[in-house]
Amino acid sequence: MAFDLDELLPTKKVSKPVDLPSLSVGDLQDYIAALEAEIVRVKGAIKDKQEVAAAAAAFFKK
Repeated sequence: MAFDLDELLPTKKVSKPVDLPSLSVGDLQDYIAALEAEIVRVKGAIKDKQEVAAAAAAFFKK
């Protein structure tokens, strides 16, 4: 039984852009708030990864 190795790799899901003209001002403000919260979350994940990489580099420099 053969299988394709590409099926084991994670795939990036492409999301559709939000239809901004159909949203109300309040909905747009809520959308911006959600995006800003996601940016904060992603920046935190980046910081965590940078700290781990720096710690690993420091450990292996010794």
